[in-house]
Amino acid sequence: MSPIALGAMLAIVLPVSYLVWAVFAVDRVAIRNIQANLGQRARDAARPGFATQFSGLTRRITPGSYAAWLDKQLAGLGRPKTWPLERLLAVKPLLGLGGGVLGLIYLLAEPGPGRLAILMAATAFGYFAPDLLVRTNAEKRRDAIRLELPNTLDQMLISVQAGLGFEAAMARAASNGGGPLAEEFIRTLQDIQVGRSRKEAYLALSDRVDVPDLRSFIRAVVQADAYGIAIAKVLKVQAHDMRLKRRQRAEEHAMKIPVKILFPLIFFIFPTLFIILLGPAVMNIAAAIS
Repeated sequence: MSPIALGAMLAIVLPVSYLVWAVFAVDRVAIRNIQANLGQRARDAARPGFATQFSGLTRRITPGSYAAWLDKQLAGLGRPKTWPLERLLAVKPLLGLGGGVLGLIYLLAEPGPGRLAILMAATAFGYFAPDLLVRTNAEKRRDAIRLELPNTLDQMLISVQAGLGFEAAMARAASNGGGPLAEEFIRTLQDIQVGRSRKEAYLALSDRVDVPDLRSFIRAVVQADAYGIAIAKVLKVQAHDMRLKRRQRAEEHAMKIPVKILFPLIFFIFPTLFIILLGPAVMNIAAAIS
């Protein structure tokens, strides 16, 4: 048999043999198990659990304005993945119930109006404690953004003057930084990359962060983009204004320090000094008179 005929036969026989082996050698039991698992997961996803139902119930009974306020605070916090709005709304009644149970136990031990007030206070504290934590952490994050903004604008100004575009300068500043402002810049750039307009992405950034300095900067950038103003000039003016505002805030905090220390100075430090300095003299006078 010639080599050409042998090669032609092998070219036909080998693919057919592989197809037959692939059809009959597949583990049908494994395929059925995989299909059963996929079907079970689909049924579990279609059938909501107790946690999902309870979260939906708390979302329905929560006032819309209050839920919007919580959502705004979570946006200022960076929307942590472990604490979405639905989980927060579901945890709040449970904490309030826990505080109420503890207050009820304390009340039943010795009933009285004072302990009834403690019961109500414990219930309210358990319900509103997550709000206090979220708001406090959101304010700390906003303060960090407000503190980082002047230096970030300086970096963006240097990048723009070196020839980069505004988005490229923003990406460079975000890659060099590691704080919450860098995270917000990265999210804004991702919004632009998925097809959102630049104006909408910038305005969403200002609404999400809710920092007055950043909001004024975003408005200046949007106006410069609309009227064709050089972005380098806008960055230079905004960076100077942010540095000036940061210096003014530092001076304001420094001027508030004497007022803040006045209360502990009068009620804690001065009495201790008077006791230490005048105590021996008073004791000697009292001994001499007696």
